[in-house]
Amino acid sequence: MKISITGKNITLTDALKETIESKFSKFEKYFKHEIEMNVTLEVIKNRQIMESMMVVDGIKIRAEEVSDDMYTSLDGVVDKLTAQITKYKTKLARKHKMNETIRFEQIPDYEQENEEIEIVKTKRFPVKPMSPEEAVLQMELLGHNFFVFTNANTDEFSVVYKRKRGQYGLIEPTIQE
Repeated sequence: MKISITGKNITLTDALKETIESKFSKFEKYFKHEIEMNVTLEVIKNRQIMESMMVVDGIKIRAEEVSDDMYTSLDGVVDKLTAQITKYKTKLARKHKMNETIRFEQIPDYEQENEEIEIVKTKRFPVKPMSPEEAVLQMELLGHNFFVFTNANTDEFSVVYKRKRGQYGLIEPTIQE
């Protein structure tokens, strides 16, 4: 397992790093291939924020937790990642049924009432070229938390979205080969 730990407004102690590595090492039993884990710790006022992104064979699993204590945030992130791995066991199995990258015997079964995905509404709308800044303004005017547009700078589809802390993100899709 390859773990990358970064901190913002926090001093990363050896004890904290060792605890993070110890807690996340339990995920190795779920996968047969190398796991990359990016962990970001951030302190904003009294809020201890931990965000993690696990990457296994191109599959990304993300979790974030905010609390008054970084160790509590760590426990929350581990619980969320465990729940996501359990929940998406069948979806990952379908995608990798020939590849056998996941050790399913280690993942507990997830009980779900309705496993069928149902799309209840389809929208079609014209997409005009604009800058990401214009797209953010349009998104705010519509009162949405994301907006799809054609990026005037790249002539590609992009998405702007509102992040939890009031900032904005830009998604620029690329075709994976």
